[in-house]
Amino acid sequence: MAAPPGRVVVVGLGPGDPGLVTAETLAAIEAVPARYLRTTRHPSAALVPGARSFDERYETAGSMEELYRGIAATLAEEAGRHGEVLYAVPGSPLVAERTVELLRSGAAQVGGPEVAVLPAVSFLDLAWERLGVDPMAAGVRLVDGHRFEVEAAGAPGPLLVGQVDHHLVLSEIKLSVETDPAPAVVLQRLGLPDEAVTEVSWADLDRSVVADHLTCVWIPRLGVPVAGETARLVALARDLRSRCDWDRVQTSSSLRRHLLEEAYEALDAIDELASEEGWEHLEEELGDLLFQVVLHSQLAAEQGRFGFSDVARGIHDKLVARHPHLFDLAGGAGADSTERSWEERKRLEKGRTSALDGVPRALPALARADKLQRRAVGIGFPGMAPEAIWPVLRAGLAGLAGLAGHGGPDPGAGPDPGAGPVSGAGPVSGAGDPAMQVGELLFGLVEAARTLGVDAELALGAATTRFARRVTAVERLAAGSGLDPAQLARLDPPALEQLWRQACRAAEPS
Repeated sequence: MAAPPGRVVVVGLGPGDPGLVTAETLAAIEAVPARYLRTTRHPSAALVPGARSFDERYETAGSMEELYRGIAATLAEEAGRHGEVLYAVPGSPLVAERTVELLRSGAAQVGGPEVAVLPAVSFLDLAWERLGVDPMAAGVRLVDGHRFEVEAAGAPGPLLVGQVDHHLVLSEIKLSVETDPAPAVVLQRLGLPDEAVTEVSWADLDRSVVADHLTCVWIPRLGVPVAGETARLVALARDLRSRCDWDRVQTSSSLRRHLLEEAYEALDAIDELASEEGWEHLEEELGDLLFQVVLHSQLAAEQGRFGFSDVARGIHDKLVARHPHLFDLAGGAGADSTERSWEERKRLEKGRTSALDGVPRALPALARADKLQRRAVGIGFPGMAPEAIWPVLRAGLAGLAGLAGHGGPDPGAGPDPGAGPVSGAGPVSGAGDPAMQVGELLFGLVEAARTLGVDAELALGAATTRFARRVTAVERLAAGSGLDPAQLARLDPPALEQLWRQACRAAEPS
């Protein structure tokens, strides 16, 4: 029979004053010789003699989550080795103690250690007394200072913010709120001789307070809740749907083209980021795009399907699940396999049977061709060697020349069907169809671009922009010579060619 996984007895050292440590905790410390402290930075740490602390890990861990997971894993191992270990934490084990959460979740799994948690006095008990607040009657929300912007989202107050152990945490809390609320109350070292309870203006929150590991902040009211702007936008969409004649009649289908247009306008703004005005333009276009997301979510909410918060929660949870190498240290993939694992997880999530499933049909044709080719190559579909692409393209061009009456081979002729690009592109049945042959040739050009490391969609976009710039330059040159742009067609070919060459030189950016 296998040895038991061991037992971890978790005790709390209270808010600071050794006199607040319970008799049950003191008895457990006495009874269990293998002792561990999360940190010695606590006034009651001396009550756990001979304990090993995890202080050194605070300096070496890459993140707090990595630190906490490492502590929990070590305690589980030590419980198996000793049979029983004691683990002492500041305050109460049941309040804002991530290591205890991890231990308990491990205990729920097969092979995890048994976890016994003894109740303890929390800093909360002293905070309510000092503030004169009944937390239940006041509807207080308890927030982790390290995650203030997330956990306080949408809450107008009152809030009690714990884990305020650094002045940077105070700065992040302060900057998360755009409109200064009422003064905050900073509570420090409650129950100790140097206890301090101080009212501080919001502007001075990170200036006049020296935060430590025994600091919390009371915020009685927020003028504008964290994430208030997002909440206002969602409320506006709801209001427009009920009051605006245009918005009232929209459907997801009728809004489709607007979503696409806003996405393209955001892409245009990204292309302008080289200029200072580009950032302002991008901010505006991202707002337009965001409103499309909010409006589609409102339409779904009216049908009882989902709301904007469901959309935000869904993408958050999906991204976490697709990054196990970041959020699941025990079983995450290495960085070298991240992209492959990403695609595999998407395939499993969606129940896709083909590597080509999920490529949007609404993608621009060149981008869709590139995406499909990459997917096919990714599962081992034989693509063409770079040197084999060019004969195929030349033969395709010759076939088109024949169709256009400019000589060349028989219109039905072309490259060997077996020598086509990744999809077998090349002449197909009905190869004399100009549209079919143009499509096959363009598909082959996409593969040629891919083998050269060029994005065909971006390349064509750049060429089109360059063409537009040159045409505009021709119009300017013509206007400078007293010609109306409408008269360009009347110019003889040599004159027009000369203008075009001048425009090509003038229109290129220096």
